[in-house]
Amino acid sequence: MDKPKRRSVDPVYSMCVQPAFIIGTNNIDGTANFAPITWVSVTHEEGDGYLLVISMSGTKRTKQNVIRTGIFSANLVSADMLLLMDYFGSRHAEDGNKDGVPYGVSRGEVLDVPVLDESRWVYECEVKQAVQTGDSTTFFCTIRNIQIDERLECKDTFDVDLTVLGPVIYSGKYHSIGKLLGDIGDYI
Repeated sequence: MDKPKRRSVDPVYSMCVQPAFIIGTNNIDGTANFAPITWVSVTHEEGDGYLLVISMSGTKRTKQNVIRTGIFSANLVSADMLLLMDYFGSRHAEDGNKDGVPYGVSRGEVLDVPVLDESRWVYECEVKQAVQTGDSTTFFCTIRNIQIDERLECKDTFDVDLTVLGPVIYSGKYHSIGKLLGDIGDYI
């Protein structure tokens, strides 16, 4: 196999492959607030546990709501939700209600958080720890519940066929997943 040819670039390139989520929080008046966030991952905790890790920068209302309440929903974005992703990303809470496009909202099954009906995979999360870096806050969160589309058949968390789930991947542009390549160990 030929070694790929690379070149060095200034560290202003920030491409990082990230899943796209729409975060649902409760405003002070109890109304739902949604905002797209792509700085989302997981990390291992004690035992078999893991935490959802999400970073938010600036002073957006979503971040303020998470700091105030300590809870939120993370609604995975699929390709059919790109209108919502763009819509929520182009509207600010201080400009009024984000009700210019239709979407369905339910409440979480375990936590009192707003959940997008359109999402096929939803985490209901409670903040365990927050770490401030510059104007960003990274939240380490206990996942209290996961809601998945009934059409997804998964034996465990490693058995999710992302080609069926259809998540949007963000790297400065929107992408989708093309095909399933195999299981861990298939290539040794």
